[in-house]
Amino acid sequence: MRRSRFFHASALAAALALAGAAGMVAAQDGGGDKIDMNEPIDASGSYQVDNVEVDVDGPDAESARIAGWRLAQRKAYQMLSSKFGGGGGVPADSVLDSMVTGIVIQNEQIGPNRYIAKLGVLFSRARLGGLMGAVGDISRSAPMLLIPVQWSGGSAVAFEQKTAWADAWQRFRAGDSSVDYVRPTGVGADSLLANEGQAGRRDRGWWRSVLDQYAAADVLVPSVTLYRQWPGGPVVGVFEARHGPDNDLLARFALRVDSEAGVPALLDAGVKRIDTIYQDGLRNGALGVDPSLAYIPPPQATPTATPTPTDTPTGEATTADATTAIAGGAAVTVQFDTPSAASVSAIEGAVRGVPGVSGANTTSMAIGGVSVMRLNYSGDPAALASALEARGFQVGRSGATLRIRRPSLPPPSVPSDDRPTG
Repeated sequence: MRRSRFFHASALAAALALAGAAGMVAAQDGGGDKIDMNEPIDASGSYQVDNVEVDVDGPDAESARIAGWRLAQRKAYQMLSSKFGGGGGVPADSVLDSMVTGIVIQNEQIGPNRYIAKLGVLFSRARLGGLMGAVGDISRSAPMLLIPVQWSGGSAVAFEQKTAWADAWQRFRAGDSSVDYVRPTGVGADSLLANEGQAGRRDRGWWRSVLDQYAAADVLVPSVTLYRQWPGGPVVGVFEARHGPDNDLLARFALRVDSEAGVPALLDAGVKRIDTIYQDGLRNGALGVDPSLAYIPPPQATPTATPTPTDTPTGEATTADATTAIAGGAAVTVQFDTPSAASVSAIEGAVRGVPGVSGANTTSMAIGGVSVMRLNYSGDPAALASALEARGFQVGRSGATLRIRRPSLPPPSVPSDDRPTG
């Protein structure tokens, strides 16, 4: 369900409330539903205020619940305003309704005329910025590609298959984080480009290619190793916050839950703590972009100075003339038959031997068919065609494209039979 205002729910026993610009999960009793990897990640930039406690009465259960949500909006606004140094009073409920994009149910108890809950409130960054100027001006990191790695049963998985750790990062509301996460969805080429093996690479050229696919400047590799004490028993998660192509370790910590049912909550808590570590690293300079991942432009060709032409005897070509021809040459495409690999080199050599030709290279080779050569020629392509005909080629021309062939040899003559008849 998508909502920008409250919807009066008739089913009071509902455990989930779905809301937000791109969809969110509201869990009861600390649990949570998993978002499918194909669903879009929330990229609305909403601010989330958690652990807002309400305890209200009402004439009936539904009215008490709506009143509790409105009270949570007001409390959350005050908490967010205090966090960003804002002042003044709380806007009217109608104004808050337009700014709130969702309510996260962390825990709730519904009675006949009483509502007790712990809620999270999501605020639109764009709409909230009009009342809190400082909110919209918070600086964020460079885009960071996120590759969450989960170790379980001795094997590591990132996006090769669906994991609970990747689900937890998709549920995470990153709107109020100073880290700009680039979160793959796990579909398409993600399993090839953002897998566990990629996290262990060191080659900067390969990393630059991968990061360019996601429009990211650096990489973050948060990992979790799950240890199950016995089937259905306690689960311990050891979390690591890693950064960069060298997989540098920023921090490590462990969390524990009493049963398998608490693993989603364990992972959600781990995500929030790792995000805090990354934000601290951004403030103290530990999360800076690796300069070796910066784009390296291709080397620029040094322009060749054109020498001053000198008087030479008629019919003689000089090195200066050839250099001048290269600098002012025209691009020409030459198509030629290549019955064998040796014919490629032979024809290339013959073409390169024509005065004024430079940079002749075969760009498309088809042994037993027609190959294509690109070159620069200092004069008119018609003059090049005449020069090639003088070297024994049959030449067809269409603009700057030449089609050359070796002339066919005449068929061998059949000797006559001179034997006498009879």
